[in-house]
Amino acid sequence: MKRIGIAALCLLLMLPQIGCGEKPAAPKDGVYVVGEHIKAEQITEFYYTVSTSTFPPHYQRYRFFVEDGAYRFFHETREGDHFPLTGADATVTGTITLTAEQWNAFLACIDGGTVIARQEHLDSGDDGPWLYLYWDGDEGDVQEFSFAALSSRADFEALCERLIG
Repeated sequence: MKRIGIAALCLLLMLPQIGCGEKPAAPKDGVYVVGEHIKAEQITEFYYTVSTSTFPPHYQRYRFFVEDGAYRFFHETREGDHFPLTGADATVTGTITLTAEQWNAFLACIDGGTVIARQEHLDSGDDGPWLYLYWDGDEGDVQEFSFAALSSRADFEALCERLIG
């Protein structure tokens, strides 16, 4: 009986190490890596937005998301002769359902990218892209995404252009 009690105690002490389906602990530096801390099955939504005030101004948004168990892709292009461009300036929009292969191509583009807590970038004057990744476990404030490499961003943009067709 004593041996069973000791074995049970040892098992209980090992449970946190085994994982028991728990989400991974937050990294100490606050930088989550897609594929390491954020698994593919946790990803629910990704936004990529560029908005320029050049003449002519330009606006492009890509959104990958999961809806009712289906993988989806949305795109919107806005064009006009004034800034800021609004939804009324949308010239091309569309939403498609993705195949598993297309979704996996998207995941390959963001794999190794990093996600940190949102920050204000008031002094950047940047036109983007602004990137946000939403995932099960982000607790509402860890969504600011960065690609692992410029080549990953280029692959992502090329994928989006192919999906728009």
